[in-house]
Amino acid sequence: MTPDSASTPSALHRQLCRDGFAFAAGGTMRELLGATALPDWDSFTASWNELAQDPYLASLGRHRRRRHAVFSADQTGIRREPHQPHFQSRAYNVLQGDIQRWFEPVQADGPSLRRILGFCHGFFGGLAPQVERWHVEVHQFRIEARTDEAGEPTPEGVHRDGVNYVLVLLVDRTNIESGTTTIHAADGELLGSFTLTRPFDAALVDDARVFHGVTAVTPLDPGQPAHRDVLVVTFRALSPER
Repeated sequence: MTPDSASTPSALHRQLCRDGFAFAAGGTMRELLGATALPDWDSFTASWNELAQDPYLASLGRHRRRRHAVFSADQTGIRREPHQPHFQSRAYNVLQGDIQRWFEPVQADGPSLRRILGFCHGFFGGLAPQVERWHVEVHQFRIEARTDEAGEPTPEGVHRDGVNYVLVLLVDRTNIESGTTTIHAADGELLGSFTLTRPFDAALVDDARVFHGVTAVTPLDPGQPAHRDVLVVTFRALSPER
């Protein structure tokens, strides 16, 4: 059920258009992002150590850390927007929908993040050339697993995000097992599954066509810290007047 990893942007496009999702192995994404030329990659990944607790999940007895930022993208480039809340309706998030959720802002806004956003703009823009302007959200997530409590990458369950396209990029995976990404049709049929296991492994999702979720993660060694770090980037088309 694991899809083949496409190795070029055109192959990823074809896979995403055909299936509604695509898996890109870390080696492929390293090449597509020019990772060897990213001068701040080490500090970028280290910034996951500075994420703040998600206060909304903590109030429900669940734990994860995150930061958030909003950008806009059009033919003139990508710009960071003033800090603002993350909002999803209950139609897309039954657990935490219809509330404005304020998270600490992303601090690691350097060459690595900008390269990733540039790739997404080119890739997703190529799938929807009619879109002139995009609303872009960036989420840094750290899911921590404990001996007495599994970590939940998607506590809302299998879902859609209410956007056009989603990139999920694995940054680090330490002492973790499971965390399998599952892709579903609207009727719940399982369309595919794969596990992001190495840095730069990535999932690309057509959010209007398919649902996605990630299984809970548990520690391999219960006596050691365990976490799963991902960067999630979402692109939502804006109407011309916005």
